[in-house]
Amino acid sequence: MAVVLLLYVIAEVAAVWFVASAIGFLPTIGLLIAGAFVGSWLARREGGKAMRAFTATARSGRSPHEEITDGMLIGVGGLLILLPGFVSDVVGLLFLVPPTRKVLRKRWLRAAAKRAPVGGAAGGPFGPRMRSQVIVVDSEVVDDGADDGTTGTDRPTGTDRRSDNRPDDGPPRIIEG
Repeated sequence: MAVVLLLYVIAEVAAVWFVASAIGFLPTIGLLIAGAFVGSWLARREGGKAMRAFTATARSGRSPHEEITDGMLIGVGGLLILLPGFVSDVVGLLFLVPPTRKVLRKRWLRAAAKRAPVGGAAGGPFGPRMRSQVIVVDSEVVDDGADDGTTGTDRPTGTDRRSDNRPDDGPPRIIEG
């Protein structure tokens, strides 16, 4: 992961250096700022469209998985647009433009379907690697007789063992076993 981050930083610096040497330093800074503004406007517009599509799909009773995926891709694209650099701007624009986002969404959903746990006999409700197991513990309830010095077998049932005359809510229960 560190290598990928290092390669990304090198690519961004090389792209900014190339553009700055071609058009100058101030126009490069202006281009980076303009890209951030245009990208954030596009992200807001596409995010609004995705939200309206999500609510319409949810109201119709269909599964809105495509609309949710679109919203996530738009969020990633908006984040990439706000990062300084030309490489992140180009990749962010690919996430924001509807035709390329449709291709990315299909690939993402296909990859997610491959990784999703399969229900039924092989996987069950807990996925392919988890098993449900029921453990039955054999135990009995025993009165400890700590308040009055007697054990549960010495005291007759129904007696109040408290000295403050509050009603007895039953003997204390200790589970052994």
